[in-house]
Amino acid sequence: MAELIPLFPLGQPLFPGVVLPLQIFEPRYRRLMRDLTSLPEDDRRFFGVVAIRQGWEVERVAPAAALYDIGCAARLQRVQPQPDGGFRIVTVGGERFRLLDVVVADDPPYLQAEVEWLAEEEAAEEAAGDAETLTDASGLDAPPLDDVAASVTRGSLVLLARGVGALFTRYVAEVSALGAGAHGDGAEAAVRLAAAADDPEALSWLVASSALLTTEDRQALLAESATRRRLALESRLLRRELTMLQALGAVPAPLQQFTTPMTVN
Repeated sequence: MAELIPLFPLGQPLFPGVVLPLQIFEPRYRRLMRDLTSLPEDDRRFFGVVAIRQGWEVERVAPAAALYDIGCAARLQRVQPQPDGGFRIVTVGGERFRLLDVVVADDPPYLQAEVEWLAEEEAAEEAAGDAETLTDASGLDAPPLDDVAASVTRGSLVLLARGVGALFTRYVAEVSALGAGAHGDGAEAAVRLAAAADDPEALSWLVASSALLTTEDRQALLAESATRRRLALESRLLRRELTMLQALGAVPAPLQQFTTPMTVN
């Protein structure tokens, strides 16, 4: 069933498990923070983050058309009120959702969205990915997942994750060697990679959030419900990016660097 949640459009998507600090100073989002912090400290203290598809003020066009349709909940971890009435907050990415409709109203002044959560879809896609792995390995229809079959699928996922981890390590080294420290610290990325090494899903979100990809590429990764398929896509993207880095001898500047957003948040 659809659920109505507060919405916070941003220039890039948020991913599950990824920390997102924000400085809140626009009046409507100050109101959002006051509304959220007035709630009991439970799982309702969150808002939805969706990436902006078009590079202008969302409310000036049809909001649903201006935004991508897959987003991620941002759960409040720390809220620090500022003397000027703004807030410094730290959030972490939670569950993914599909945007069904956007609600624009005078009260509350911030956008709200009707969404459906993607947990069930994610579980179904993971199961489908497991079945595909068995089919690809045997050339036959996948049998029921018994202990042996489950071991095979887990093993193939681990191997895929190791391959992506190795590609990402090479990618971080190439970016660092080209002097792109402003876009990400190589040592920090290595520490985060080590922490996610034994968790294919966490690794997939780390790569999605850390690599210098276009919004479209990142959104495609966010929209992919199956970890196996997400890692396979990341393998292709990292190979493409490594080829470009080696051919150009420079790190491509993100397109967002050349845009001027019309909204302060």
